Amino acid sequence: MRVLLVEDDEDLGKGVKTGLTQYGYAVDWLRDGESASQALKMENFDMVVLDLGLPGMDGLKVLQNMRAKGSLVPVLILTAKETIDDRIKGLDAGADDYMSKPFDLDELCARLRALQRRSAERASSAIEYKNITIDPASHVATLDDLPLNLPRREFALLLKLLENQGRALSREQLSQSLYSWDEDVDSNALEVHIHNLRKKFGAALIRTIRGVGYMVEKADKAQETTGE
Repeated sequence: MRVLLVEDDEDLGKGVKTGLTQYGYAVDWLRDGESASQALKMENFDMVVLDLGLPGMDGLKVLQNMRAKGSLVPVLILTAKETIDDRIKGLDAGADDYMSKPFDLDELCARLRALQRRSAERASSAIEYKNITIDPASHVATLDDLPLNLPRREFALLLKLLENQGRALSREQLSQSLYSWDEDVDSNALEVHIHNLRKKFGAALIRTIRGVGYMVEKADKAQETTGE
């Protein structure tokens, strides 16, 4: 999952980016509101972690601009402003969740997973697809109830495809969900990950849609998870 982190505090931003990366997120970090607004116009993100007290354009304006343009990307406000009035303004502007500084990284990740779950309209953290189960909370994927050791990008790619069953995702969409701006990426990196997943879960799992990208066929309703 690709996260845009907007935080002007250098030490805090570095710590959050490092922590979220270790949890398997692809994190792009910006330090001011204007840059964040431009990035949100040009790039696709799965989640935004947004400080309010930003230089220039503040975080509330960034959020208002997003929602005015129809963006449905989940936004978690992460700020030192913690009065009830601040919370009400943030939530009314379109925020999906709110955390006050200081905060716990494990809780931040749990809240991001909850937002991801709601965005995908899932009741449970885990996704069940035929004989595959993938659980972002424990970072465990199983095939026929046997756990498989997946590197974080293969895990993230499988999760992205299963969250979008029946929908063809472009190479660009998938690559953007796996890599942040500051990472060197080989031109065939995505194809290598797709190849590895097919070896582990079967060649039929991921379809190549020529001229479009890749897709996992939608499972029957009876095969989809509907609860905890």
